[in-house]
Amino acid sequence: MAHIQPRILRAVSLAFIAAIVMAGCAGSGTSPFVGVWGDTSDSKQPSLDLTSDGSATGTDGCNRLMGTWKEDGKTISFGGFASTRMACEGVDTWLSQAATAKIQEDGKLAVFGQGGEVIGTLAPGK
Repeated sequence: MAHIQPRILRAVSLAFIAAIVMAGCAGSGTSPFVGVWGDTSDSKQPSLDLTSDGSATGTDGCNRLMGTWKEDGKTISFGGFASTRMACEGVDTWLSQAATAKIQEDGKLAVFGQGGEVIGTLAPGK
């Protein structure tokens, strides 16, 4: 029984040290991209929710979007979107074609397509 206590103490100490090291690696700042972009109160308008774990969800104004994103300096790249496949007349589903994005001086998220052209913008969510 005397040998078990030092092992438990050592295991708890190592777990505590690992937690401190991991917390230090996480950094103190949050990415400016994390959050809601667009008007989420209107399902017919594009919107995107970027979370700190790198997931992206939202709508292109017609279909639900699910994907990933990764920050590289002042730009983010999207890992592609999976989406529902509803047909919506008169809706421009530009957001589903997003390849990269960056925050403009006016605070909006400029979204770029595969060719590097701006395909749309999203205002910060409320």
